[in-house]
Amino acid sequence: MSFNTSIRQSTIADSYVQTLLAGQRADARQIVEDCLNCGVSPAELLTKLIWPVMEQIQSLYKADSINRITLNLATRLNRSVADQVSGKLEQQPKNGKKVILLCGDDEPEELGGQVVADLFEADGYDVRFAGGGVPNDEILSMIGDFRPDLLVLFATRAPGVPQARKLIDYLREVNSCPDMQIMCCGGIYKRAEGLAEEIGADLYAPDAAEALSCAKSHSTRRATVDQQTVGRSRRIKKAAQRKTDVTARAA
Repeated sequence: MSFNTSIRQSTIADSYVQTLLAGQRADARQIVEDCLNCGVSPAELLTKLIWPVMEQIQSLYKADSINRITLNLATRLNRSVADQVSGKLEQQPKNGKKVILLCGDDEPEELGGQVVADLFEADGYDVRFAGGGVPNDEILSMIGDFRPDLLVLFATRAPGVPQARKLIDYLREVNSCPDMQIMCCGGIYKRAEGLAEEIGADLYAPDAAEALSCAKSHSTRRATVDQQTVGRSRRIKKAAQRKTDVTARAA
């Protein structure tokens, strides 16, 4: 069985939200356990219950409908339940592909990044989840050592976009792992149509549920030079300088 009707999913989500807001740890775990016992898959719980509820709780806090301590109770309990569910994902054989995943610093982004990481790992990918706040030079070093096939940048909030833009620009500039794809994933890219393409990503997924299928369906897609608007002015200047140098040498 699965969340086969919107009414069923909504009813379960409402009950789950209330247990999280009240900090009722045993009750929250029991709701999830009941779903698993009824045949709802761990992946579906992660993508259709645990992650959407996290977004709902954040919306309640931003609207001043809940206070900070309630937010903390709910987010930490939800993260704990996510760990419980992720441990039940069916693990596929290793496929030889590698993924590095980075995210924003907020709790929802950490949880979203974790869900993406767990789904990729269960599908056979070798995953490194570095979280948020990592300096670009350390990211570059990790990419050089690990040589990933895919770098996933997960973000739900607008403040994370400038850093993603700078990182993509930096990685394109140094070109240390030219075969690596870059994916932008998360709510901010879903709300701002075309944003992922604008900042030079090869792939875009609106949420954790779509990230894995996108990577598998478009494993060879690359952003074109025209799409890679990040750093375009610098590339134009460099091209002009090269042309000037060639002309000077010819003279």
